[in-house]
Amino acid sequence: MIYLNNAATSWPKADGLAGYMSRVIDGIPVHGSRATGNGETVKSMDARQELAKLMGISDSTRISYMENGTHGLNTALLGYPWEEGDVILTSAAEHNSVLRPLWWLKKNRGVRYVILPVQKDGRIQMQCLQEALQQYHPKMVVITHASNVTGAVNPLEEITALAHKAGAVVLADTCQTLGIVPVLPKQWGVDLLAFTGHKYLLGPQGTGGLYVREGIMLDPVMTGGTGIFSDEEEMPAQMPLRLEAGTQNEQGFQGLGWAVNWLNAHPLDSEKLTAWSKEIEETLQSLGAHVIAVDGMRTPVFSFTVSGYTPEEIGDILYGSYDIICRTGLHCAPLILPYLGLEKQGSVRISMSRFTTREELEAFLQAIKEIVSE
Repeated sequence: MIYLNNAATSWPKADGLAGYMSRVIDGIPVHGSRATGNGETVKSMDARQELAKLMGISDSTRISYMENGTHGLNTALLGYPWEEGDVILTSAAEHNSVLRPLWWLKKNRGVRYVILPVQKDGRIQMQCLQEALQQYHPKMVVITHASNVTGAVNPLEEITALAHKAGAVVLADTCQTLGIVPVLPKQWGVDLLAFTGHKYLLGPQGTGGLYVREGIMLDPVMTGGTGIFSDEEEMPAQMPLRLEAGTQNEQGFQGLGWAVNWLNAHPLDSEKLTAWSKEIEETLQSLGAHVIAVDGMRTPVFSFTVSGYTPEEIGDILYGSYDIICRTGLHCAPLILPYLGLEKQGSVRISMSRFTTREELEAFLQAIKEIVSE
């Protein structure tokens, strides 16, 4: 089996994660805010500390645990102190985990949002962003760090600087980038940043987080027990507890901490992935496939179509005849399609990981060659 769907969920995980999580599950259960961990059975891995180190954040308490990136984005958007008539700028490349909370805010809170166009590779059009900042005077800019359809990475530091100059805060969706390209919210000045643990961080599903810079106070989307400050009627103001009601997926976050520690100790060979990415793009084009070409910084994600086949048919053939797992369809980002020249059926998407081998890529390209030939 060849797995090329890492932009959805990474596989395989780093060798040793399953064994570590097994030992954690066999140990005495703990809660991050109620106990220090079960040091007698297995060393406790603090995911917050490891994530802070990965992202260059000095204060790890600014990271709240979330179930996934969607949970983090909802918490940031629905918990922000909006007033009726406030404006949010976003892009056509956004995932439904951004678009649907924005729709909810429009419907229920009277918040307006403006969707900005993207280039043919999926990056936001910077000139349009500058003009929109002057025209709409938004309170927030919500932007994906990289398109989950094309892999094109947006210049997040530059976007943040422009937004701050116009008086807007920035919420970044880094579900497609954290763990595979540099993500430095403190250095770049990003105000809010959501991420997931099960993609390029190589952690288990059901883990993610939200970074909230100092000075921003979100209203909790969920309220409940925190283990401490139990005599207070409201959720405590102290981070990260303010956004962490109830029992967290502590065993999952132990696993995420282990995975991020592994990432910190095993630097990525980005040059190899970049070279392979260019080769895949050129080879698919030479075979007659329509490929969404991307220049500059990118994640190892590719979208393409083949004349005479729907994306779903290509996916079925790759899986049924070649044991290759990919992703087909709209990829939960429906607004980007017209900008990429894609029809309503979407595209075939493949996404590599650091563990993808040369032999797997050659097998994939050979499969596409045979499909096109037929």
